[in-house]
Amino acid sequence: MSLLAKAAGAVLAISAVWASAASAGEIALTFDDMPGIDLPNPAYVAKVNRALLAGLRRHGYTATAFVNAGKYAELHDQRQRAFLRTWLAAGMDLGNHTYSHESLNDLGAAAFMADVIRGEPILRRALGRQHRSLRWFRFPDLETGADPATKQLVAGQLAARHYRSAPVTIDPDDWQFAEPYDEAVIHRNKARQAQIAAQYLAHLEAAIDWSRKASVALFGREIAFVILLHDSKLNADCFDALVTVLRRRDLQVVSLQRAMSDPAYATPDTYVGADGIEWLERWSRTLGRDLPWDDYPEVPADIVAAYDRIEQDHPCPAAFHPSGCATATNH
Repeated sequence: MSLLAKAAGAVLAISAVWASAASAGEIALTFDDMPGIDLPNPAYVAKVNRALLAGLRRHGYTATAFVNAGKYAELHDQRQRAFLRTWLAAGMDLGNHTYSHESLNDLGAAAFMADVIRGEPILRRALGRQHRSLRWFRFPDLETGADPATKQLVAGQLAARHYRSAPVTIDPDDWQFAEPYDEAVIHRNKARQAQIAAQYLAHLEAAIDWSRKASVALFGREIAFVILLHDSKLNADCFDALVTVLRRRDLQVVSLQRAMSDPAYATPDTYVGADGIEWLERWSRTLGRDLPWDDYPEVPADIVAAYDRIEQDHPCPAAFHPSGCATATNH
């Protein structure tokens, strides 16, 4: 038996005795692309971030935000950097999402790591004021390496810089809803905002249900989940409704550190490929177990069409686009 097979077997054995562990019914909230998935103007971004943090505080939740430091440079607004301090003072955490949200597949390992390092100073300063260290990293678009050499090299260099990569085990595709929602806000179309919000919340609930089924298929139990959300007006406006969804599904919000103490997260990630896929699918390949793909929830066709139209009307500049290029998935 190979070492990989033995490791996978060990994880399954540990998971079996963890069936009644405290991790069941727990979820960690993570928000990518801070200070915002879209940056219409500094005042808009500041308002979104204040509302998002207010929602977290209102419900006594903790969360980890993954920062693209280059967006702060683009905004030229000190309110945004001050928000990092406010976020940390409220008990939240920060992670590195690279400086410019560029694709590992496009940059290659060396340029990608340079972009990771370029994003560190603003984060280390903010965390240092709280006597905390920078430890979390999330790959843009969840792209971890299109070939074995790249994946191994980048993983090794991230580990050498004391990062722990944050996986994703619930992905509600909120980025696809967020830009049509922003468009509706800009055009003051309240009816369209309400329609998109309702579609998003329904999809969020379906994504949670699917991940729970997939978790049972892989481990024979529900694991502690890590959900991928984005720093967007959509999530800020829908936060109380999002909380209602979590409570209806009996999910308790915990820190990223606690969620990842679940032994499922020790399962080897053997996936190599250009696509950025979440970790339940990665682990299904490691463990050789099928997922309930027949029940997988698809984003509504009108939302996909609206997102594609917006991206086509506003093509990605050569240097930097705050919400990602049209070919990216905005994870």
